[in-house]
Amino acid sequence: MLSSEPPPDSASGGDAPGGGPGGPEPVSAGSGGAGGVRRRTRRHDPDRRTHILDATLDVIVEHGVAGTTHRHIAARAGVPLGSITYHFAGLAELQAQAFARHVAQQSAVFEGLFKDVGTHERFIEVLVDLVHGGPARHRGAVLGFELHLAALRDPGLRALTQAWTEESRTVLARFTGPESAARLDALLEGMIMHALLATEPEPRERTRDAIVRTIGPVDRPGP
Repeated sequence: MLSSEPPPDSASGGDAPGGGPGGPEPVSAGSGGAGGVRRRTRRHDPDRRTHILDATLDVIVEHGVAGTTHRHIAARAGVPLGSITYHFAGLAELQAQAFARHVAQQSAVFEGLFKDVGTHERFIEVLVDLVHGGPARHRGAVLGFELHLAALRDPGLRALTQAWTEESRTVLARFTGPESAARLDALLEGMIMHALLATEPEPRERTRDAIVRTIGPVDRPGP
């Protein structure tokens, strides 16, 4: 479960040196010039912000939202602590933007799963594969549930999860209609969670049967 307060070293960037969101990004000292004066230089890294967001998602997978700190993120991203507070006002903002990036990525992936689906039977098989995704989809599932858990206490994140749910149901509704899509979406989330927690894998046939009972076995083409 999430703690009601972030760890001391991650509360508001207080552990991280630097000028904060409005100050200069940390720079490194260059070689000495005439008179022994050292010139401060800045390394140009236009993708640093995105790199930090991706590192944040990696840290959340490993430590959970409650265990995520500026220090963990900086270490994973390979950047100074001050670079984190330069780009993001605080840990909550950083996590929210990282989750938003994850949702955008996963929405595109989910849409792509059904790109070439032309029959009801193939649609069901794609859903069974989604539940039994294995290690390849483990990271995305963990981040999804970490986001939902965090959203229980953060209304801003709740808006993000609601939008994500609506996008997923819109994709599913192309094959099932809106009412069945809502039921199917709830079923899939529950089955994926059980797949993550189970000590023994659920038989694919049992998963398939649950999906068919939810949406019906009618053989009809997709969109």
